[in-house]
Amino acid sequence: MSPITLSVNGADYSIEVEPTTPLLWVLRDKLGLTGTKFGCGIGMCGACTVLVDGRAMRSCSTSAASVTGTRIITIEGLSPDGSHPVQRAWIAEQVPQCGYCQPGQILTAVSLLKNNPRPTEQEINQAMSGTLCRCGTYNRIKAAIQRVIQEGAMV
Repeated sequence: MSPITLSVNGADYSIEVEPTTPLLWVLRDKLGLTGTKFGCGIGMCGACTVLVDGRAMRSCSTSAASVTGTRIITIEGLSPDGSHPVQRAWIAEQVPQCGYCQPGQILTAVSLLKNNPRPTEQEINQAMSGTLCRCGTYNRIKAAIQRVIQEGAMV
């Protein structure tokens, strides 16, 4: 075990873990941030997506040690009161069904819009294609992203 320091949701944490421990388990088990979900464990489904320096990253396949010195944002840190433009659009478009994938979907959309404020439909489809929704709410997800674009909300 080694001490590592992580900056998560604007706070610094010093944690004793094996350096290869997946970030997902540090967030959930050590910090109690259970909004980040375990889906597949191999970085394919996107349920565990967090933002690392503004980029969507799979926390299940990212070692905790590899993200020291970065800014990590989980769904809990995006907007504690749900006022982030993407969260508001998600509600307006009634995106969630079961909700399991939604933290990963939302953070993937935030990363997309932060890096490309006016993506085309093809760019939206491409960016979101790696985050699976078992309920199939893809059309509502796309509508929510397009709503943020149309409203000109800053992400």
